[in-house]
Amino acid sequence: MALTLAGLMAERAWQAFWPAVAALMAVSAPVLAGLDRHLTPALRLAWIIGAAALVLVLAVIGWRRLRWPDRTDALARIDARLAGRPLAALADRQATGAGDAASVALWAAHRARMTAAARAARPVPPDLDLARRDPFGLRLMALLVFATALLFAPPRAVPGAGGTPSRPGQTPAHGPAWEGWVEPPAYTGRPVLYLADLPEGALELLSGTRVTIRRYGDGVALEESVSQDGGGDSFTVARDGRIAVGDARWQVSVRPDLPPVVMLTDPPEVEATGRMTQPFHAGDDYGVTAGSATITLDLPQVARSFGLAADPDPRAPLAVDLPMPFSGERTDFDERLIEDFSQHAWANLPVRMVLHVEDALGQRGDSAAVGMVLPGRRFFQPVARAVIEQRRDLLWSHANAPRVLDLLRAIANRPDDIFRTRASLAGLRAAIDLLAAAVAADDLAAQEETIAGALWAVALDLEEGALADALARLERAQERLQQAMRDGASSEEIADLMRELREATDDWLDLLAQQAEPAPDQTDTPQGAQDDRQQVTEDEIQQLMDRIQELMEQGRMDEAQALMQQLDELLRNLQMQQAEGQGSGRPRPGGQQMQDLQDTMRGQQDLSDDAFRELQDRFNGRGDNAGDDAATGADQDSLAERQQQLRRDLERLQSALPGLTSEAAGRAREALDAAGDAMDRAGEALAQDDLPGAIDSQSEALEALREGMEQLRRALAENDRRNDGQGGYERAETGRPVPERRDPLGRQSGTTGREGSEAPLRSGPDVAQRAQELLDELRRRAGERTREAEELDYLGRLIERF
Repeated sequence: MALTLAGLMAERAWQAFWPAVAALMAVSAPVLAGLDRHLTPALRLAWIIGAAALVLVLAVIGWRRLRWPDRTDALARIDARLAGRPLAALADRQATGAGDAASVALWAAHRARMTAAARAARPVPPDLDLARRDPFGLRLMALLVFATALLFAPPRAVPGAGGTPSRPGQTPAHGPAWEGWVEPPAYTGRPVLYLADLPEGALELLSGTRVTIRRYGDGVALEESVSQDGGGDSFTVARDGRIAVGDARWQVSVRPDLPPVVMLTDPPEVEATGRMTQPFHAGDDYGVTAGSATITLDLPQVARSFGLAADPDPRAPLAVDLPMPFSGERTDFDERLIEDFSQHAWANLPVRMVLHVEDALGQRGDSAAVGMVLPGRRFFQPVARAVIEQRRDLLWSHANAPRVLDLLRAIANRPDDIFRTRASLAGLRAAIDLLAAAVAADDLAAQEETIAGALWAVALDLEEGALADALARLERAQERLQQAMRDGASSEEIADLMRELREATDDWLDLLAQQAEPAPDQTDTPQGAQDDRQQVTEDEIQQLMDRIQELMEQGRMDEAQALMQQLDELLRNLQMQQAEGQGSGRPRPGGQQMQDLQDTMRGQQDLSDDAFRELQDRFNGRGDNAGDDAATGADQDSLAERQQQLRRDLERLQSALPGLTSEAAGRAREALDAAGDAMDRAGEALAQDDLPGAIDSQSEALEALREGMEQLRRALAENDRRNDGQGGYERAETGRPVPERRDPLGRQSGTTGREGSEAPLRSGPDVAQRAQELLDELRRRAGERTREAEELDYLGRLIERF
């Protein structure tokens, strides 16, 4: 009971006086740290009085709240820990039945049990937990400040812990007479070093390092020759020299912060739409902070004829920011500048590009100037090309405006035969009116952007509309012919439909051929550079249509339908290759997947940009009210759904990849698997509202997608070369290859529409290996449960058969 009572006293005293104790520690910490030395006597006196008053008030409040415990409180605390509260039971008296022997015996037995239970009593420790009374942890903060000041206080500030000199100049009896810290520039991310711990002698420091010395007593000498201005006890290292503190000596050599470097690593990749991808490499010893690209017109290389003969109007250099890594180190990295300059005045003209990068110190590094033709969309439809040429001449020099106006009026003079829609004609006439008004008012500079935008829209509608119309006619002709196959059309109907299909195909191929013409800067490409891109001639397509017509006239609709599907696939591949800017090359396995992979990567990049903008909006303070929070939640759900859709698209793309067996194909699959895992992590992070984590995972997914695309491109090129080397393509009389006529086992396909032939299997030492590769590929595809049920059933039958 005595121990429990003492614990109760300590508990209630701590609960009453902890605010005063915390305040005492908090106000004592600055004194222990020696901060009071920096106060004037008046301020120091005010500090002491205020601190004492605060502690005294809190102590008085605690005393008034204090209720000292007594013997009863201690017994109640002990009794509460025992089963049945035996101490309270022993203090009870029998109220009734005192004259009844049975009742008396029962009462005696009860007291005996309570007495036995009371013998188990033990001292109860005090409850010193103040979490409910101090929810903000003020006592812990005060203790932390006090302990920190006590541990790191200057020796003279703590009597008995190094000694406080009683007279100026007295040296402490114990501990160092000085302390020093070496602080590298913050942007380096390097830690602060304790100077006394560094070995004497040679010492290498980065330029801009801050050295701070604290001396205790007047007997410690400080000498330094490394700063420019001699900053006393705190100085910045700027040159080689010497630092001496007391008896310690260091010979300092300054390590300069090197400027950043940047270089172009490969020629730019240009899409058919004009979008440019320029790879580059950058680095800095402590990280690149920003970068930009500057593009200037290379006037001596411009062919000064027609509208370009006039002197160009002054135009500021084209400047764009370089992309920086979202995560990871910026000391050494590779990135890609992706921009579309199609609508700029210098598009498709000679320019010079220079890349610039900066570090945290403001130092700048530049790449070598590289001459190039500024990538931009090229137009092939004649009227669209004429409109774009006049737009270029107008942007080149306003002196061309009268000539441009006359030529545009000539284009719009007889519109019936050249304009596909009334909207295109109306857009051109509106641009003409704007240009005429600007010329008349001598206000062309103010209207230049509007007029250029209108002309671009007209040319784009003319260019894309012509190809869209031709493709629509082709698809309509295919649909009618397929319906005729199902309905069993007559020979006359078949002939009419085939003629319609041939005409539509010819028109569409003509437009494709126009858009596949090499760019002016590519006409000198060596023939050897195009050896791996074989071509399919229009004659070969016509031969395939002849065979389809022959089979239909013979009533062999199933075989004709199969060849029709081959023709459709061939034409779709031609369209895909044209979109990639590859001309009308021979369709090859994986071509469509390459296009789908590019689309997926663009979608992932757009999603990552949107997530980054959302993160910036939050840091900028938007979304603080309830309405904005609701909108932010909806946006977050939208981002997560888009990420999940991209993941599903990638899964479908992976399941449709061709069965290539090279090392590059294996690396492509591994990279795409890694991209899928990163997309899954990004989707989970977006669902949990973790935007920084999602952006990091999206960056990993983009990098893996780029690697997968590069490896898949290599695998397809290797497959083409292997097929050419093994005779997988026959040559027509013109020297061009015709579509492959061998089945997967190496046999020559039939020439009468049959799939396969009676020819023996391809002979050679690799026949067993090839058979095993085919079987492995069948098993791999059968294991992809995302494929259609009919395809999985067919693959299962093949595996059972072989």
